[in-house]
Amino acid sequence: MTAGDPADAGANTSGLRGVERLIAHVRDMEPVRMAVVHPCDALSLGGAMDARAAGMIIPVLVAPEAKLRRVATDAGIDLAGCEIVDVPHSHAAAARAAQMACRGEVEALMKGSLHTDELLGAIVAPEAGLRTGRRITHCFVMETAAYPRPFIITDAAVNIAPDLEAKADIVRNAIDLAHVIGVALPKVAILAAVETVNPRMPSTLDAAALCKMADRGQITGGLLDGPLAFDNAVSPDAARVKGIRSAVAGVADILVVPDLESGNMLVKQLEYMGHADSAGIVMGARVPIVLTSRADSRRSRLASCAIALMLAHRFRVAPP
Repeated sequence: MTAGDPADAGANTSGLRGVERLIAHVRDMEPVRMAVVHPCDALSLGGAMDARAAGMIIPVLVAPEAKLRRVATDAGIDLAGCEIVDVPHSHAAAARAAQMACRGEVEALMKGSLHTDELLGAIVAPEAGLRTGRRITHCFVMETAAYPRPFIITDAAVNIAPDLEAKADIVRNAIDLAHVIGVALPKVAILAAVETVNPRMPSTLDAAALCKMADRGQITGGLLDGPLAFDNAVSPDAARVKGIRSAVAGVADILVVPDLESGNMLVKQLEYMGHADSAGIVMGARVPIVLTSRADSRRSRLASCAIALMLAHRFRVAPP
């Protein structure tokens, strides 16, 4: 899913695709300590152990120890050598993991079998000390055989109905992530149902405003265009038919959706009908956060850990 070296942004430099190429890309990186928050089901615990076996993370399992060991025994998972932080319940696990991240005891967080709101609530709490000047946002890094490059969809998991200010941070965070995965100047498509500004469609007004913010230097590091409909954001032919002349249209690296509902449906359509590989990461905090879904495969969890590893290494030299 990485786009290769920044000098070769967007190019496939290996015969490997998707998760395999991502794993190969991080193979030589030092693993980071990652707090795995309440991994009290076989899928989340197994995903953490897969990332450990791949040499990406040193998992710190934050959970009720007795419950965790029952899950491991039932699933045939060996916890030998794993650090376990015993807490009474999932809420305490989230708070303790956030505290550990704030103290520098871990460099990344991973959601286990607790609810997303429970984990993010602990992360954004003032006492956690994990907030930055940016809004917390989510990015899916995706790859499908139908598109010639990896791409990011945002925000399809955290911000339900973002206003213009929130969308600006959604764009900024996605650009930062694109830089880390090897896209030096990402092309950002601000999606709407149409490619023209329509006062009756707020998403088109937000798209136009975001592009003007980029013109004025309020958003940097990428090329923005919008509003763009999905077809002319990813298809050069569709853009040409519509008469759209743009450095972004047809070749977008980042797709910024109008709201969580549209983004969530787009991601799941690509996963289940387009057979896309995907990885999910939360941006805007002082550490990367792997925000998995209960339906995510172990393959997807592995890919997400690989991206968290890349971000954690970047944050060592350029803290958010």
